[in-house]
Amino acid sequence: MTLTHTDLDSSTLRRAFGQFPSGVVAICAEIAGEPTAMAASSFVGVSFDPPLVGVCVQNVSTTWPKLRQAQRIGVSVLGEAHDGAARTLAAKGGNRFEGLATTATDEGAVFVGGACAWLDVTVTEEVPAGDHAIVLMKVNEVDLRDEMPIVFHRSRFNRLREIAG
Repeated sequence: MTLTHTDLDSSTLRRAFGQFPSGVVAICAEIAGEPTAMAASSFVGVSFDPPLVGVCVQNVSTTWPKLRQAQRIGVSVLGEAHDGAARTLAAKGGNRFEGLATTATDEGAVFVGGACAWLDVTVTEEVPAGDHAIVLMKVNEVDLRDEMPIVFHRSRFNRLREIAG
């Protein structure tokens, strides 16, 4: 048997990878006194002991080289009300914090208001992975919120809905 697509061009792979719904996070920190942010849908819990999370970052990112230098980074799991914010945070230019309420720790981690969870993290390792890097981060502190997450699926932001049962 041969599957439908044997040419693994980026368009085909993007559509295939997009079949898997994922949450969206804002990765934010103060760098030289300026809030800096990026959005990611490749966030994952990695380990309970030690507490680790991970995110995949494109090698061509111009924001990640700035964020990786932060003492602490804030990861905000974006909620249903953040569909516009997710687009703004993912934009290549402009004010990524426009219209967002944020709060920062003394160590420089920045968090987005209305998020489902806040994780204060420290970068521990970066592993090269093709055109991305897998970034592992130690979780220092967590704050949980009673919000529903936004989901990225098929290159669109969606809301979860409960299945009657």
